[in-house]
This record gives sequence, structure tokens and C-alpha cells, in this order.
Amino acid sequence: MPCTATPIVLATLNAKYIHASLGLRYLLANMDVHGGAGLRAQTQLREFVIQQRPTQIVEELLVLEPKVIGLGVYIWNVVETTQVVRLLKTLRPDIKLVLGGPEVSFEVDSQEICRLADHVVTGWGDVSFPKLCRALLDGPQPLMKVIAGEQPALAELALPYDEYTAQDLAKRLLYVEASRGCPFKCEFCLSSLDKTAWAFELDVFMAEMDTLYQRGARNFKFVDRTFNLKVDFSVRILQFFLDRMKDEAGHIMPSPDLFVHFEVVPDSLHERLKELIVQFPAGSLQFEVGIQSFNPEVQQRISRKQDAARTADNLRWLVGKSQAHVHADLIFGLPGETLESFADGFDKLFALAPHEIQFGILKRLRGTPITRHTAAYAMIYDPQTPYTVLQTGAVDFTTMQRVKRFARYWEMVANSGRFASALNLLLTPGSAFHHFLNFSDWLWQTTGKTHEFALEKLVDLLHEHLTTARGLAEREAGLALLADYRASGARGRPHCLSELLASQKTALPLSNGKQPGGHLAERQARHVSQQAHREEIQKAATAA
Repeated sequence: MPCTATPIVLATLNAKYIHASLGLRYLLANMDVHGGAGLRAQTQLREFVIQQRPTQIVEELLVLEPKVIGLGVYIWNVVETTQVVRLLKTLRPDIKLVLGGPEVSFEVDSQEICRLADHVVTGWGDVSFPKLCRALLDGPQPLMKVIAGEQPALAELALPYDEYTAQDLAKRLLYVEASRGCPFKCEFCLSSLDKTAWAFELDVFMAEMDTLYQRGARNFKFVDRTFNLKVDFSVRILQFFLDRMKDEAGHIMPSPDLFVHFEVVPDSLHERLKELIVQFPAGSLQFEVGIQSFNPEVQQRISRKQDAARTADNLRWLVGKSQAHVHADLIFGLPGETLESFADGFDKLFALAPHEIQFGILKRLRGTPITRHTAAYAMIYDPQTPYTVLQTGAVDFTTMQRVKRFARYWEMVANSGRFASALNLLLTPGSAFHHFLNFSDWLWQTTGKTHEFALEKLVDLLHEHLTTARGLAEREAGLALLADYRASGARGRPHCLSELLASQKTALPLSNGKQPGGHLAERQARHVSQQAHREEIQKAATAA
């Protein structure tokens, strides 16, 4: 195909199409600033997804006739990117391959992808990558393979938001950041290596947000590790979005297409922030709250400072007093954490009723200080990405596998927002964690699967578990699942609901019929609407 040669190509493999690389757009925006005039015009951005064949990716890169290819490497794409690099070096060894990103910023000597590449920029690349490209194109040729990224003052960086295209604004998550870094030292996180947090100049940042909004952007995901750390900044940012939901009379109105996501420190929620948070309509605001562990000994061991009582109070307030969607995170497999201590923390969090509980298994991210506990707590990690812990001195391999399945099933059943009524039956009374672990074990023994469950089949399986393993009456389980199923907008006929669906005399409200997907706003909307649907369906069932 005809194509104009492009000396420099910036590329990465995203996990999904909906993601858009903020890091590569920073590099693109700074090509002229730190590489010299004219370099930006010689650079193109290409994004792929990890599901694409490496040969297809290589073909699309080579047709651009590049001299330099910069690749963003992350824990989720390093295997696929290594395949791409291997092919590029086989086909065109003359092309200079430059790697950057967190996955290649540490333990460089032990990685095949780094051995294959010509240069590796560790740490910040905003300044160092453009300078390297200038040297590779115009000389003198750099002598060092591994280049420590230069960290400039944030004011010296060109912001990347003009690099989002109209298609990005219409169809993808827009990642933005009001600050970089983190002052906390949680040892499982790469941000623990930062000395502090640095904030961008607020007037400049807000002007960029306004421009994005004027261009049609409505989906903003802030990647700041500690959004609520600096209250004055947080207040102004929240007020910015509230102002854009006001009508001509100054009243804040629901905005079905505006969605804003923040990561927040769980034990710090200033009253000034609360005054603004309560004004956001349902469906417009999401908070990701990093709990990770309620075990004080584990928290201290991994250098995590968190006031458990204040964290619980703030979660209660967010869930009970605001309409924000609350997504809380837990990590299983931390050094010294037992199954029972984690279960206790899970149950504490469940009782606080966040809309989603997402827990993952601990990963040994390259460069993180968590490795200092390896010997003392018998931590054994998978040597392959994503380097998940396989067992610890407190949790054996078999138990770890059980909990990994629990995490997958929890995402599919609880976090999907499809089964609010059935979950109430499944998880109460008693320990929600152990009830769901029993369901998880049963589901695995019954199906041998963790993926590819049709919704109708999942309804039947839940019904079978509730009526056999839990001993609930068939009608009680059936009505709960009927409420959930009809609220989801599905139009099939699960076997366990066939009689109830046939006897249903009252027209029941249906959703728009969209199938659940990964889009954050759609997922939040399912949680927001679930309760209203359930109440209407229960009234109709009672009347029938």
C-alpha cells in the first residue's frame, strides 16, 4: 500500500482498544520540545492490541519505513511485544528499536526483550526519548544501550492532550493526570520508588481539560495515584466538572455522557471535597479506593500507612451519602496474610457495601521493594508475566488457586452488576467471603471453567447452587434470579426461570438491552439502575 516514510514510529500494544496510551502521547508532544524543531513532524503514533497477530503488527510498522521504533512495554504486553521485537530484528536489523516503560525500567539485564533491542530508556522518557531519537537520526550515535531517563520539572513538559484525536475522544477512555508520583511507600507498588508527588501547574492543566471538553471529551480517567492528596487542587477539578453539568439556571443536571474516574486515598476525605462530591448526579463519578488489606500487621510489614477506622468511615459516607460509584481494591497474597485474615478483611469491606470489590493476587512488579520479604515469608512467584505469587509461607499453592478462581468468579458474578438479588441470598447470613468461596469451589467442580459462561447458563448454575448447596426454596431463588435477569435486559429463557417467565402476567421494565462490557460508565450504570429494577420487579411478582 502507498505510504509516506516516517523516520520515527511510537507504538505500543494496549490491553483493549478502548485504552489510549497516555505515555506515548507525552513522548509525541515533546518531540520538538526536547528533540529539536522538526522532530514531531517526523514521528507517528501507532497503537495495537495484544490480541493482534505479531506478524500483522510488524507488517503495519514496516510499511511506514521507519528508522527508529519506540515501543512502550508494560506487564500486560511484554510477551507479545517481545515477539514483535524478535520479528523486527529478524526482518529489519537496521531499524533502531528503543524500549521504554515500567516493565523494562528494572532488571534490564535479565530480560530477552532488552537484549534484543538497541536501546532501553528507563524511568521517565519524556525528555530522554526525543534526545535519543535526534542522536540516532543525526548523530553522534549514542554509546550507551541503557539510558537512565531524565526527570525534568513538570513545567518543562509539553502536555499531551492535543494528541488525542477526534476518534479517541468519541470512542476511548481519555487518561489524564494532574500530578505524578506518590508520597506513600507501599512496597507492592512501583510508585513506592517515587520521592514524593509532583503537581502540574493547575491553571495550565485546567485549560487543557477545558479544551478537551470543548472538543467533545466526556470520559476522563485520572491516573493520579493520590487525587485527594492536595485538597485545593481536588476541589478545583471537581468544581470544573460540576460546572459543566449546570443548566442555564445554575442547577446541576444529570449528564448521561459525562463520566469521571479518580483514585483516592481512603483515609483522607476533606469536608470541602464532601461538599462537592454530594452534588454529582448518579452515573457521573467513580472513585477507586485502594484498601489492599485491613490487616494492621500486614500493612505495617509492607510500609502501608492507613487508618482503618477513618477508611471505614469514609467508605460509609461515600456509599451512604453520595451518588458516586465506589470501587474498592484488595490484594491477596501479601507477605504474612493468611486465608482467614484476608477473609476477615474482605468481610469488613463487604459490610461497608462498596459497589464493586475488586481483588487481585499479588504481583511481583519489577523494581518494587516487596522482594525484600521473599525469603522470610517464603514467597514464590510465577517467573512468567504477570509474575503472580504462586504460594507463600501462609498460603499454599492449592489455596492460592482457589482464591484466583474466586477472584475471576467474583468479577463475573458480583462486579458485573447483574446479580444483586441473588448475591444477597448467596452471601448472607454469615461470612460473605466463605459463602462465595464455597460457591467458587462448587462452580469449578461442576463446570471446570472460569471463562465463557453464557448469561443464561450462569443463571441456571446460580439457581442450582442456591437450591442444592445452600438449601434455599426454589421459588425464593427463582424470584431473586428473575429480578436480576429481567433487570439486565436479557431476553433469553434460562431453564430454571422458564415457569416463572411463562407465568409472568405483568409487563416488567427492561433495560436498553446492551450486553455488559468493559466500559466504565456502562458498568457503573448497571449498578446504579439495579436496585430500581429489582424493586419494580418484586412489586410485579408480588402482584402476580
